[in-house]
Amino acid sequence: MTASAARQTEIEMTSPASSISPSERLIVALDVPTVDEARAMVTRLGSTVSFYKIGMELQFVGGLELARELVGEGKRVFLDAKLYDIGRTVEAAVRNIAKLGVHFLTIHGNAPTIAAACVGRGDTDLKILAVTLLTSLDQSDLKDMGIDLSVEEYVARAVQKSGGAGCDGFIASGKEAAHVRALAGQDKIIVTPGVRSSGTAAHDQKRVTTPGDAIGAGSDYLVVGRQILGAQDPEAEAKRVIQEIASAK
Repeated sequence: MTASAARQTEIEMTSPASSISPSERLIVALDVPTVDEARAMVTRLGSTVSFYKIGMELQFVGGLELARELVGEGKRVFLDAKLYDIGRTVEAAVRNIAKLGVHFLTIHGNAPTIAAACVGRGDTDLKILAVTLLTSLDQSDLKDMGIDLSVEEYVARAVQKSGGAGCDGFIASGKEAAHVRALAGQDKIIVTPGVRSSGTAAHDQKRVTTPGDAIGAGSDYLVVGRQILGAQDPEAEAKRVIQEIASAK
């Protein structure tokens, strides 16, 4: 067995997503303007998709109630809120979010903020995921922000600080997933956005990876939006992504 094959086998045996099916590892981003459009997409995808992301666009037009509705239907929900505020505010917000029954919640990777979120979720099953660096940003963006670190160094710092504060996992590009896995260990969840099948437009994402590359690097869950939402047959496209996940080495 080669070194790379041995590493992948270890990931499959011990990572949080190793015991679930490829279809459950796909999170479809409901990045649409209205709840009605989101409901229609969920209907079109049917039983093929069981995990959905509700982002900020939808949260402000009834997305939180939709989250509760999807949970009631047996779906899993990733609430991409990217909370970042003083500890007391974040703790109180997360306490209310946990009541929705959602499964994943994003918090910006600041240690005090992560710690407050962990207190807020209490003994519920809500998983707190720390944002490392948005996949729409790259080295030039860090430079523009006055940050004199490489992307890898910035992500590593976020992982070390957030992991120490008690988060359950990280939002990370597939390009950094292997490094995050090495730093965080096998018991942390890695969720990767900015995933595109080969030949699919990157749009506003900069650090994109294919489903196979992301899974091979150690990602547990993949977030896919426009590739599926904009397809002529969204369910068939979702099945294609799931097959890529299943075939990943």
